[in-house]
Amino acid sequence: MRGVSGARTRPMKAKPRYNAASFEILRIAHRLRPPMATPPTVTLALVQMRCAESKSRNVETALGRIADAAARGAHIVGLPELFAGRYFCQSEDHRHFAEAEPIPGPTSEVLGEAARRHGVALVASLFERRAPGLYHNTAVVFDADGRLAGRYRKMHIPDDPLYYEKFYFTPGDLGFCSFATRYGRLGVCVCWDQWFPEAARLTALTGADILFYPTAIGWLHAEKPAFGASQHSAWETMMRSHAIANGVFVAAVNRTGVEGGLEFWGASFVADPNGNVLARASHDGDETLVVECQLDQIDLVRTHWPFLRDRRIDAYGNLTRRFGD
Repeated sequence: MRGVSGARTRPMKAKPRYNAASFEILRIAHRLRPPMATPPTVTLALVQMRCAESKSRNVETALGRIADAAARGAHIVGLPELFAGRYFCQSEDHRHFAEAEPIPGPTSEVLGEAARRHGVALVASLFERRAPGLYHNTAVVFDADGRLAGRYRKMHIPDDPLYYEKFYFTPGDLGFCSFATRYGRLGVCVCWDQWFPEAARLTALTGADILFYPTAIGWLHAEKPAFGASQHSAWETMMRSHAIANGVFVAAVNRTGVEGGLEFWGASFVADPNGNVLARASHDGDETLVVECQLDQIDLVRTHWPFLRDRRIDAYGNLTRRFGD
C-alpha cells in the first residue's frame, strides 16, 4: 500500500475493542487461575465519626463501631486520622504533646485486641511519642489475629491555616510501605499525603492491593461558601486518580462534625481500580461505610491498562529535584 506521497505504508492494525462479553471472558479466565493467597473478595468498613474531647469516649466509640462493622461482615476496618481526640493542630500549643502515646501503648494495645476479638484487619491513626521531644503522626495496621503488622509515619506534613502540623509532627522516616494481612496487602498514607502522586505510586509498588488514607480534612468556615465544593471535588478526584494510575482500590476515611474553626467534610469513600466510587458517606453524618471489593479486579484492570508495564523508569530521575531550574 502507498500513501499520498507515494511512500510505502503499512496497513494500520485495528486496536482491539473490549466489550462486556470480552471482559467477562477474561474475568472467568482469572477465576480459573490458582487460588489467591488472600480472599478474592474482601469487605471494607470505613468508620466516619465525630470526635469528642475525651480520648476514652472516642476510643470506646471506635471500639463499638469496629464491633458493628465486623457484625456486618467487614474484613478490614479503617478509622479517621487522629481519631482518639479533637484535631488539636488548629493552634500551636505545647500542652497537646501530653496526648501522645508510645507504640505499643495503651490505645494501640486496645485496638490490637479489638482486631483479634473480631477477626478483622484494622487501620488506625495515632499521635506517636517516639522519644522525648520526638513525635509522629503514625498509622498502625493490625492483622486479624491482633498482631501489629506494621506502622507508617506520615511523610508529608502540612503547615496551613488551622493545620499547623509541622509544630507537632516530625516527618516520617519509614518510607512508603504496605503490610500483609489475612485479607490482602494494605498500603497506608495519611491525609496530606493524599495530594502527592509519588506517595501513592511508591506505596502501590510495594504490592499494595488497597491504599488507605486516614484523614482529617474540612472546610474553614469563611472559605466554604466560595470554595467548599471545589475543594471537596479536588480531594476526591485526586485519590480517584491514584486508584486509576496504580490499578488499586483506594479507601479514604474522614471525620465529620465541627471542631473549632473547621467543619470536617466527611464524604468518606471507596474507589475501585477504574476510579469508580463504589460508595460514599454523607458530609455530616456519623456512618460506617461497608463496601465489598473484588481484589481480582486489580489484575483485570492492570491487564487492560498496563500503566506499570509502560512506565519509563529510566527517564524519571528529575523527580528527585525540587524543580527543573
